[in-house]
Amino acid sequence: MTDVQVGKGRMSLTVQIMIAMGAGLVLGIILNLIGNDFINTHIVGGFFGMVGRMFVNALQMLVVPLVFFSLITGVAGIGDIRVLGRVGGKSFGLYMLTTATAIAVAIVIASIVAPGNGFVMEGIDTSGVTGSEAPSVWDTFANIVPRNPVAAFANGEMLQIIFYTIVLGIAALMLADRSKSFMEASEYMNELMMKIVEIVMHFAPIGVFCLITKTFAEQGIGLFLPVLAYVLVLVGALLLHLFGTLMLFLKLFSGLSPLIFMRKIRPAQIFAFSTASSNATIPVTLRSVTERMGVRNSVASFTVPFGATINMDGTAIMQGVATVFLANVYGVDLGLGGYLTVIGMAVLASIGTAGVPGVGMVMLTMVLGQVGLPIEGVAIILGVDRLMDMIRTAVNITGDAVVTTIVAKSENKIDMATYEDPMAGVMDDDLTIDPEAEERLAASVHAE
Repeated sequence: MTDVQVGKGRMSLTVQIMIAMGAGLVLGIILNLIGNDFINTHIVGGFFGMVGRMFVNALQMLVVPLVFFSLITGVAGIGDIRVLGRVGGKSFGLYMLTTATAIAVAIVIASIVAPGNGFVMEGIDTSGVTGSEAPSVWDTFANIVPRNPVAAFANGEMLQIIFYTIVLGIAALMLADRSKSFMEASEYMNELMMKIVEIVMHFAPIGVFCLITKTFAEQGIGLFLPVLAYVLVLVGALLLHLFGTLMLFLKLFSGLSPLIFMRKIRPAQIFAFSTASSNATIPVTLRSVTERMGVRNSVASFTVPFGATINMDGTAIMQGVATVFLANVYGVDLGLGGYLTVIGMAVLASIGTAGVPGVGMVMLTMVLGQVGLPIEGVAIILGVDRLMDMIRTAVNITGDAVVTTIVAKSENKIDMATYEDPMAGVMDDDLTIDPEAEERLAASVHAE
């Protein structure tokens, strides 16, 4: 997957997806302006909604088995529990650092621009918004250990899945030669899941087109006007963190080229923007950092799903800008103590929060409650949150990939030849099956 052409006369998958995204944006705005009830019900909410949900469901279908088998093989690949602990410690520290930096930068920018001053509340219904109680730090860490692993897998509790899988992988290492068959089966299943990722991604242009069309057909552009200052400051802060802070971290901590990184992470960013879900983008992010950038699976299998769960740079930026915006709307002076509380709450709330669409609003109600702002203020920015969620999810997964690359470089677990090769990991969209291989497989099954 890259911007260059794959094969003579064929566009790469990334270019196809970007064209689909642009076409969906245009069509969505047109359908929104038409505003026909039949179109909204049966075309936008019906057909486009159905295809979009099918695509997202297909991505989410891959997440749990891919993380499980990839992490099992990753633990086996590391082979040393001390190295595993070192990778985990570096990842956690960097994720917390990027999240804290993100919200601090957002608060500084929002404080300088001061969005919300002179805001008029007319026509905005702030009733019916309920807040969420902030979890204690002890509950957050205690819940990492699953009481029922089967339930954790069924519910997609990513931190619990990671914890259980690491324990299982360590136990398998301790059994040494007796685990050889189990490890070989896990490696096969990991390759099988990556092949399914290729199959799903073959239909990505269609899925992305339907998702973008539905989003813009439902949201339109009129919702932005009342909160335009908030939107502009939030988008500006997100882009500054994406192209500035994260790329600076990448260069300082790894010495790698940010330009190469940004070219190779683009497919995952597009998927994150389309789905607004860090968890649903895990298969694409894993593929981008391993096959395109050369990060060893032993590192990426841990850091990517871990980051999709605890790394919320984009969401933290939203919380910082939204808090300043609502404080200005209600005429509340938060002061230094209030801003520090916002930073601390955002970092804490990001740990263990599911990487799914809309979770940012839940986290925001926790933050507002802690600094004494009305929870009902969420309704003011709720209308534009879906579109903002798409942008901040792209920022979130970029942070996941940056930390993964930094950790891999520090552990000498990255193939620099692959990282610097523009064609490395390029996915050919040819999904044909070799007839001879198919016959051999069928013959072997019948022989048994």
